[in-house]
Amino acid sequence: MHYTKSELENLGDFYKNQLLNDTLPFWFPRSLDEEFGGYLLMRDHDGTLIDDDKAVWIQGRTAWLLATLYNTVEPRQEWLEGAKSGIEFLNKHCFDTDGRMFFHMARNGEPIRKRRYFFSETFAVIAHAAYAKASGDQEAAEKARSLFGKCIEYATTPGLLEPKFTSTRPAKGIGVPMILMNTAQQLRETIGDPRCDALIDQFIEEIERDFVKDDIQCVMEQVAPDGSIIDHIDGRTLNPGHAIEGAWFILHEAKHRNNDPRLIALGCKMLDYMWERGWDKEFGGIYYFRDVYGRPVQEYWQDMKFWWPHNEVIIATLLAYTLTQDKKYAKWHTLVHDWAYTHFHDQEQGEWFGYLHRDGSVAQTAKGNLFKGPFHLPRQEWYCAQLMQQLVGNTAETNILETEKQNF
Repeated sequence: MHYTKSELENLGDFYKNQLLNDTLPFWFPRSLDEEFGGYLLMRDHDGTLIDDDKAVWIQGRTAWLLATLYNTVEPRQEWLEGAKSGIEFLNKHCFDTDGRMFFHMARNGEPIRKRRYFFSETFAVIAHAAYAKASGDQEAAEKARSLFGKCIEYATTPGLLEPKFTSTRPAKGIGVPMILMNTAQQLRETIGDPRCDALIDQFIEEIERDFVKDDIQCVMEQVAPDGSIIDHIDGRTLNPGHAIEGAWFILHEAKHRNNDPRLIALGCKMLDYMWERGWDKEFGGIYYFRDVYGRPVQEYWQDMKFWWPHNEVIIATLLAYTLTQDKKYAKWHTLVHDWAYTHFHDQEQGEWFGYLHRDGSVAQTAKGNLFKGPFHLPRQEWYCAQLMQQLVGNTAETNILETEKQNF
């Protein structure tokens, strides 16, 4: 199948409508914490608050979302003020005395937990950068660039952060180069930073060299420091949706670089490998974990369907199609789009359920917790709507729109 021009327009309209009239209204304005700042995001299917604690990384992600909507969709004052509330909460409460960020806060900003990772920091970078662009706040811009520098230090300086494991079996995960690549992309696209292009090249090179395994057609979640596969349960565990998120970050970079053919090939290869391993051919949807050699996976939720991998696959397949015009990606996009909006979407209350059983039935009804909030789904709907707007509005960008093609 190919998408026609009208079908692409309809897709763009669908994603924009879902974002503005279904997803965002579930969260706002009720999630704005008028007393302490930031956002109250731990919510049941009907929006009922189930806990008033705050996950720091989702505070940053939410501030990023609101500022990004202000920058790219419409300059609504409530979006700018909402982003400011999150930025102020982060800066007032979420940094420890050593400069690192906490992970889990009480509503009033008292710290509860701190993790060994620095992903709270990466999301604070993109939040401050997007807010700086929206508001013109130079302190926010300086904070974004400074914090980005700290993230690079954390990633490249052995011993700077407390290790999670001993030195018996050293490993590294794809998450660090992936997330730092996207952080650099966001920083570059909002306020700019001269370090970004070279760092993005470095992260892509590391992913391609160490994590993409052409001989077994796979993208590893973690490897030994030299890129070899660690033949133990943790080392063999794959997360198809996460790898496909990395694929679309690379495809996004290809698009930024005037449709760079090498990066398109790399991103599509990663998508191809992990679609084959991740798509459930019996029930549909994306498995959460797989074993690289097809052995049993340790985690009991390995065959569940989580919301966020589907958001990433929806973006990746649509982006791959626009860059290649390969009908395979249109077919895959339709498959994952239809499955996800049929099973995850709550047509009565809006937004998506987060956790489904393998067969697509709802496992539990929460739409917000320490790990789920207004990020993956609204980012997907925003990105796809923007992509379709750019595509339909600029027919010179692609041959897809030059000729109406029929589905078959």
